[in-house]
Amino acid sequence: MADIDPGTLLPNDRMRQQALDGDVTQIHRGQQYADEGDIFSIDGATFEVVEVAGRTLGDMTDADAQAEGARDLAHYKQILERAHDNFEWDDTSEIVKHRFERQD
Repeated sequence: MADIDPGTLLPNDRMRQQALDGDVTQIHRGQQYADEGDIFSIDGATFEVVEVAGRTLGDMTDADAQAEGARDLAHYKQILERAHDNFEWDDTSEIVKHRFERQD
């Protein structure tokens, strides 16, 4: 178990606020940024990474997109396309799911 910087998983202030509000409970990244049991804090609230799992973009569901603050998978794809230059959705692209829970 390590204490990690919240910016390691949640790359911007908006996502960190959404985690505080309970609207974001996981994030998929292109590589692994944390291990199960790692903790991070945002404005005095502590979160624990409870699941880290390798997946593909094709494994993503509406529920996954909603856990990342999007309305549904189509909206999630739009967010990724706006956030990353030259992004193209490829169902076979490997990603890592980081799911976390607030501890207080």
